[in-house]
Amino acid sequence: MNNTNQKTKIIAFMAPAMILIVLFYFAPAIMAFLYSFTDKALVGITSKNYHFTGIQNYVKMFKDPRFIESLINTIVFLLFSAVIGQQVLGFILAQLMQKQSKFIQSIVGLAVLLGWVTPEVVVSFVFFAFFNTTGSLNSFLGLFGVAPKAWLFDYAMVAIILANIWRGTAFSMLMFQSALAGIPQEAREAAWLDGVGRFQMLTKIIIPIIKGSIVTNTTLVTLQTIGLFGLIYALTGGGPGYDTTTVPIYMYQKSFVAYQLGYGTAMAIILLLFGICLSLIYMKSLKHEL
Repeated sequence: MNNTNQKTKIIAFMAPAMILIVLFYFAPAIMAFLYSFTDKALVGITSKNYHFTGIQNYVKMFKDPRFIESLINTIVFLLFSAVIGQQVLGFILAQLMQKQSKFIQSIVGLAVLLGWVTPEVVVSFVFFAFFNTTGSLNSFLGLFGVAPKAWLFDYAMVAIILANIWRGTAFSMLMFQSALAGIPQEAREAAWLDGVGRFQMLTKIIIPIIKGSIVTNTTLVTLQTIGLFGLIYALTGGGPGYDTTTVPIYMYQKSFVAYQLGYGTAMAIILLLFGICLSLIYMKSLKHEL
């Protein structure tokens, strides 16, 4: 009887949260999945009287050169801004902070965290002012006789990659700081006594010990970056042309500008599956289970 009452209390306690999850996550996800197989539009006749079209949206998607271009842009942006950029810089900062005083750690931590807590739109305007033809970067380079460049036109992908690295590095730094703090000092000292060099210490001791944190962080920064919209849209709008149009940007254009909601939700499903596949690849490649 006591076990039954306890289970009833647990279910009653969790019920509100479960209802919210179903209403605001599973239900919209199922609706999006169903809409991806229809010709539903945002306005017009097919906004209500839409029809089942099978896999037509998916076939159309992979025949669409703009979608393929946006997928390639997404992969490039994800690889250099998150998987490499944020993680490498975050790991370096975490390593450098290990032997620093608490004062320096607090100053550097605060400076890095400012980028993380700053809204995407604000970060976009900051970097627009930095990369603009009359902005800070050209003004600084002008001191050395370098002619001003249209960074947001000629190097737009580089601009959004740097902006995302600046904004997201703090998360990786905090994750790696926590992981590095958990490495037993005895393991480091034993390695030093065995004559292990710095590179071997990194590859043979540190990375294997924090492998779980690396997998977790890689997965999280991937999922955060793969659906990034506000920063790119506010900074470049996906331009010039389609140079910085990622899948979320193209999905927005098709869903809410061209009103092709069925086609747009099909892209959302592909993006979701892409994120899941990458997460599974990370776990398998590092032979770690979350």
